[in-house]
Amino acid sequence: MKKYQDHYFKKAKQDSYPARSVYKLQEIQKRFSLLRTGQNVLDLGATPGSWAIFTAQKIGPQGKLLAVDMNMTDISFPSQVTFVQGDVLNPDAALQTEIEQRTPFDLVFSDMAPKTTGIKLRDQAQSVELALAAMNLAESVLTSSGSAAIKVFQGPDVPDFLNEMRKIFSKVKTFKPKSSRPESTEVFVLGLLRK
Repeated sequence: MKKYQDHYFKKAKQDSYPARSVYKLQEIQKRFSLLRTGQNVLDLGATPGSWAIFTAQKIGPQGKLLAVDMNMTDISFPSQVTFVQGDVLNPDAALQTEIEQRTPFDLVFSDMAPKTTGIKLRDQAQSVELALAAMNLAESVLTSSGSAAIKVFQGPDVPDFLNEMRKIFSKVKTFKPKSSRPESTEVFVLGLLRK
């Protein structure tokens, strides 16, 4: 195992997080200060649960978090977190109801990623499809000044995705956390202050 993987992997175990991905969100938070006490947050692609645990700490017991993923998790979350198994690309009635009952959200996070095939263009296209789904959902559920952080794999479709984000948000920024694996093409696109 390479040293950088080792460091974040071990750190996650020491800090009692199920995955190293939490450090990406910590870096996003440190740079953009998206999370605040009492917020209502939607977390897409939530398993294994590190982002939800960190978010719950930041929003506190007064906050609310709806965590959604296609896969189940056996993590026991704090009381302000509701976990729902569901597919954002093809939401069933139960997922739609959960989202509608909790709208509007202050923040939408998407750490969704496709099952990678190793075919770079295909993986990137599927990543953009997930990012667009997260963006469209964010547009319909965010408060008027709400924000979103959406993961996408870099590639030829990303400039178009950024243009779509600029139609919805006052500011759009891209951010690659240091805790992302160096060979990873992932970046996070931040849409700040929904228009």
